[in-house]
Amino acid sequence: MKHLPKHIRPRWRYLAVEIEAAPAAEIDRTAFQRALWYAAGNLLGDAGSADADLTVFGFTYADGIGEAIVRARREETAAARAALACIDSVDSEPIGLVVRGISGTVRACEESYLGDRSTHSIEEPVAFADDQRPAIHRDDVAELSLPEGFVAATELDFH
Repeated sequence: MKHLPKHIRPRWRYLAVEIEAAPAAEIDRTAFQRALWYAAGNLLGDAGSADADLTVFGFTYADGIGEAIVRARREETAAARAALACIDSVDSEPIGLVVRGISGTVRACEESYLGDRSTHSIEEPVAFADDQRPAIHRDDVAELSLPEGFVAATELDFH
């Protein structure tokens, strides 16, 4: 079977996605892909989701932070960004996503937008809302554990 000529082949764009969740959350590529397809189907419908053809191409996640490369058709990058913005949880674990950039090749996507995040986190109590609360520090942001759930705060919020 011959390959399609270059002018007929589908053109792809690769979205670099930054992932942040609670350090105890266990998220894998399959669950993230399922959440992406579900969000795209709900937002874009079956036809729009098929046009975007969103696929998780690369995925790493450990200790609450991770990165993913999501492949989308060239004309559908806006739809892909919108579908990613609709994801608020994966396997009932709250998650935050940021699209760091879009590139035409996987290599350029990795080199330009991924790989420079630190995984260093410290767990220690902080004074917040007139009480000592457990918090997880990453760089200059702390994630506080409240009875209602987690709250993100900067050093200015709890000193």
